[in-house]
Amino acid sequence: MANAITGVTHAAPRSRKRCAIPIPPQAGPANQKASQPQSAPKAPAPKDTVQISTAAQTALQESRETSTQTAREASRGDRQAARLLAKEAAAKKS
Repeated sequence: MANAITGVTHAAPRSRKRCAIPIPPQAGPANQKASQPQSAPKAPAPKDTVQISTAAQTALQESRETSTQTAREASRGDRQAARLLAKEAAAKKS
């Protein structure tokens, strides 16, 4: 069963700066006041918190594993590592 989405709000677009490098003010006569940019106090950006399940963490760890680590685990009796090595060997033959 599908549920309707209600109460959607849209965030205001953020303004973007055109220049990443600040440009120093040009030197002028000594009697002129130096213009100082007014900086508004910035609120810290909200931080999102994500919790990853144990199964997802395990899958991520396995995906980052090197072939040497997989071979070592397979030699120590890890069935998942042995299946992965067999699958990789079959793919190389094809």
